[in-house]
Amino acid sequence: MARPAARRRATALRQAAALMLAALSFFCMCRCCRARDAAADNPSSPPAPPQPKVPAVIVFGDSTVDTGNNNGIGTILKSNFPPYGRDMSGGPRPTGRFCNGRLPPDFISEALGLPPLVPAYLDPAYGIEDFARGVCFASAGTGLDNKTAGVLSVIPLWKEVEYFKEYKRRLRAHAGGGAARRIVSDALYVVSIGTNDFLENYFLLVTGRFAQFTVAEFEDFLVAQAEWFLAEIHRLGARRVTFAGLSPIGCLPLERTLNALRGGCIEEYNQVARDYNAKLLAMLRRLTAARPGLKVGYINVYQNMLDLITNPSTLGLENVEEGCCATGKVEMSYLCNDKSPGTCEDAGKYFFWDSFHPTEKVNQFFAKKTLELFYEKVL
Repeated sequence: MARPAARRRATALRQAAALMLAALSFFCMCRCCRARDAAADNPSSPPAPPQPKVPAVIVFGDSTVDTGNNNGIGTILKSNFPPYGRDMSGGPRPTGRFCNGRLPPDFISEALGLPPLVPAYLDPAYGIEDFARGVCFASAGTGLDNKTAGVLSVIPLWKEVEYFKEYKRRLRAHAGGGAARRIVSDALYVVSIGTNDFLENYFLLVTGRFAQFTVAEFEDFLVAQAEWFLAEIHRLGARRVTFAGLSPIGCLPLERTLNALRGGCIEEYNQVARDYNAKLLAMLRRLTAARPGLKVGYINVYQNMLDLITNPSTLGLENVEEGCCATGKVEMSYLCNDKSPGTCEDAGKYFFWDSFHPTEKVNQFFAKKTLELFYEKVL
């Protein structure tokens, strides 16, 4: 009799366990349904996308992205004095940036979770630990043409590439070969260059290029130089690059001043910018098709700038024709100083800081456009 009773007890225990398991499954299913329904009821809070793996921002080019390299070389083209840097976060601080505050690479770096300032490679205040997260080789006044750099004795583009090679050697010694390769290959490269080749070189008639080339031939020459540069940094490990086209260079305040008799922008210069940009874009398409490992996003600075000039209220701008510093018509570098009368109180209402360079507010706008391009085309 004991054995059937034991069997009945075992059967009852199994039945109880099955009931408990069913109840637990039903409870979990209800929890999952409630969580799913809550997510459906709150579509404004989707899970955050994972951050891209971008270990560093590496910068080449001219004054639009030079974070202070010209401070350390023998040139008169500098901006390491007031009122440059007067609106830097934490208080006035002239750093060598041609702006009242930060430049596009700085905003890009911060948005990617990296430091809010990209250090200049020649700045002795920084070392390889800093450069491992971001570095700038750019030099104000330089260009794709080596002769452009010679006008004001600044760093030519080939030398920026040499600094990059040196940087790679220092990075290997600091982080090891594998880590250094990952930083170089996964970094975002920001390149902004070309304006000085026309306004400081060809149209200024100081280097002889105007006699050597027609405008169209000079455009072709510069595009070939850009192709050499991109091929070289790709060979050295660069994979993700954003490359800026020319802005409407005839609409810079200095050019408007030189065009005072006719008034407005110098349309001939703007046409040159459009022609050059079309050739640059065609070259970038050919180059990336031939080099599958290289991604290059073309930054349409021309259209971005034109949109703001024609619709300034979209960014809260009130003046798109003059710079904030002094008269805003011709002042740049040493002509824009803390003794210059007439400097505006609120640079946030201006497109230009001096007669050549955008304000921090506009630089932040350009950085946003570059990041959108990066996520869409380069990442």
